[in-house]
Amino acid sequence: MLNFTFCNPTKILFGKGMIKDIAKEIPKEAKIMITYGGGSVKRNGVLDEVKAALPGYDIDEFAGIEPNPAYETLMRCTEKVRDQKIDFLLAVGGGSVIDGTKFIAAAANFAGEPWDIVKSFGRGVRQALPFGAVLTLPASGSEMNSGAVITRLATKTKLPISNPHLFPKFSVLDPTKTFSLPASQIGNGVVDTFVHITEQYLTYPVMGKVQDRLAEGLLLTLIEEGPQALADPENYDVRANLMWCATLGLNGLISAGVPQDWATHMIGHELTALHGLDHAKTLAIVLPAMLRIRKDDKKQKLLQYAERVWGISRGDEDARMDEAIDKTREFFERMQVKTRLCDYGITAEAIPAVVEQLKAHGMVKLGEKFNVTPEMVEKILGQCL
Repeated sequence: MLNFTFCNPTKILFGKGMIKDIAKEIPKEAKIMITYGGGSVKRNGVLDEVKAALPGYDIDEFAGIEPNPAYETLMRCTEKVRDQKIDFLLAVGGGSVIDGTKFIAAAANFAGEPWDIVKSFGRGVRQALPFGAVLTLPASGSEMNSGAVITRLATKTKLPISNPHLFPKFSVLDPTKTFSLPASQIGNGVVDTFVHITEQYLTYPVMGKVQDRLAEGLLLTLIEEGPQALADPENYDVRANLMWCATLGLNGLISAGVPQDWATHMIGHELTALHGLDHAKTLAIVLPAMLRIRKDDKKQKLLQYAERVWGISRGDEDARMDEAIDKTREFFERMQVKTRLCDYGITAEAIPAVVEQLKAHGMVKLGEKFNVTPEMVEKILGQCL
């Protein structure tokens, strides 16, 4: 096992009706900005429930944070936060709203050009406004980590940031708030979580047995409960398990002391920036091809994955790995997420632009062994057609 330092300060309020307790987590004198997205939290009553839980507080709102939150939108909110001297942010929505709120928290009192926060991948952040979250779409894990992904529309740039100052102070996870999600968002959430886990698990062994078993347990839960959520969307226990899976999949626990990959995510970010695909769809497209092209690098963990997650123990090693990759693709399809570029009208002509974007963003040595080069990315995308 590799050396590691683990600290996660986010407090989780999990379960039905837990929104009522948020006032205990926010200073009484705080001036709050509630951030949210396209308005679903208004339609389903979550926003009203949040406001009702905060009697007596000075509250303002900012709506319109997009999926793949845009720097341009976030800067409008940042200016409002500065002008009104907001001192606490409350994100109500899915991972994109929480990601965007993290950037706003960092940018509000940032001394330099705010885009430098993104260009430096978050390393330049020295302080941030405190913020909490009320999660309505489990997928990204942003509710219990210090990372975010920000898009600049003007340059079609999508980059990750991370900084210890960007952990939420608290997050509310009420599974009943996910009951009204459409099937497409259920599928996306399960796929997103699944690939978060494989990015930390399908690398190479370092005798991180605890991390491996935790990751495998989460993957098995997703495989068992994901289709159930599509079939029975108001099953509380199913939705509770999926919600907690998404949080545990990216809160630092399963990545502590083990190598991490993230090449699938970096390629996926460029597909989203260039073609507007949902983040989870890009992951479903890229991961199976990524595993197949890098089968030799990942051989030991792929064989372990085949046996422990998919129950594949017969046949030669190549056949077992191939079957595990096929079953991964089949699972994504079962979650109603298509896994080929052609499913989204994207042809081979689009591949060079993705490779050039990666080069422009310095993503030329990706993966746990830093050997995923632009040339390899081209091969991987060629298998995604």
